[in-house]
This record gives sequence, C-alpha cells and structure tokens, in this order.
Amino acid sequence: MTPEVNEAIWHLRPDFVALSITVRGGRNAPSAEAASGLTAIQSPPWRDAHLAAWRDAYKAFGAKPQRTPCSAEALWRRVERDGAIGRVNAVVDLYNEVSLRYGLPVGGEDLLAYAGTPRLVRAAGTEPFETTREGRAVIDVVDAGEVIWRDDVGVTCRRWNWRQTPRTRLDLATTEMWFVLERLNPMPVDSLHAAGEALIQGIRRIAPDATTTTTTLSAY
Repeated sequence: MTPEVNEAIWHLRPDFVALSITVRGGRNAPSAEAASGLTAIQSPPWRDAHLAAWRDAYKAFGAKPQRTPCSAEALWRRVERDGAIGRVNAVVDLYNEVSLRYGLPVGGEDLLAYAGTPRLVRAAGTEPFETTREGRAVIDVVDAGEVIWRDDVGVTCRRWNWRQTPRTRLDLATTEMWFVLERLNPMPVDSLHAAGEALIQGIRRIAPDATTTTTTLSAY
C-alpha cells in the first residue's frame, strides 16, 4: 500500500516530505497497559520554525491556522494549557507522543476501514467528510482547494492534518494500521526518519509480532 501525493501538493509545498508506515498483524491496548518510552517530552530546536512553516502552508490553501492549527500545534497548545495530553489508547498515545517529541504532525488510520489508496490532494469542494458535532454524526463538504487526505469513500483528514474522520480512527480492535508523519522545511529529514523509527519501536513494544513497511513520499 503506497499512498499517492498529487502534483498540486508539490506545487504548493515542494519541501513537503512524509513517511508512510504500514503495520500488519499489530495490536492495540488500553493506555494503562503499555508505556511508550517517550514520556520525557522536550521541544526540539526546530519546533517553532516548523510550526510556523505549517501555518504558512495552511494560509496558502485558504485555511486559518489560528482557528484550525495543524495537529502538532494543537497538541502543543494542549500540553501548554493542561500540562498533559489526554490518553486515548496505547497506539494513539504513542503517535501523539512521537508528534510532541519531534514537533511534527503524525496521523494514524485503521487500514481495514480505508477504501482504496490514501491520496493527498487539493479538494474539488464536493468531497464528503464524516465527522461529529455535539455528539451527533454529521457530513460536511470540504472547501474547494483545501488540502485533504482522502480514500474512495470520502475525506479521511481535513486541512492536511487538522481533523480526522471517526470512520478510520484507531481503536482497541485495530490490527492493520497506517501512519503518516509529515514535515516541511526547516525540520531535518534525518529527524523525520528518527521519528518514524521511534514510532516503529513503540509499535513493536505493544505488538512484538507486527510487521512494518516504510515508504518515503517526496517530490525529489
């Protein structure tokens, strides 16, 4: 399974590089069952400049990053406000902590809930996005030109990495997983690969028999 990045994304941000990590035969667990080994979270030296680059990327496709920040900035805001991040389950906790430790957006998806190949594209403005509002399921239509991850059914993540659909979230029963770690300049590409390795090692602590496949997505 190799995700596709549309050429329009490279025109928007030619410095975009992502790691795609597929996990087969994995497992999940409640938060209390597995320690990620990443509890001593410190801000990396490129964090502020990297988050500023994501703000610029959001503005370039018409989003308002102060209101809808990238996922990495949203996590840091939560830590700065509450002193901690909320616990969900072992795998989600792991990738949130990798995001904080390396200062980059990380997303996790249930591959069995995915329909077809993940594609990063600019939206036509007709794509459906399944979400919840005030505890109720609703379907939004994304903005034309918005950067989205999508599959054959609809949008799986809005505004590049801002909000995921509940349809593909990782839960306790998930065994087949797909992760995407996303960077822009000035985050070092070597640090992107280090973040991917930290995620893989964490997955193996939770699921020792899991197999992983890593692919780099780049314009070069």
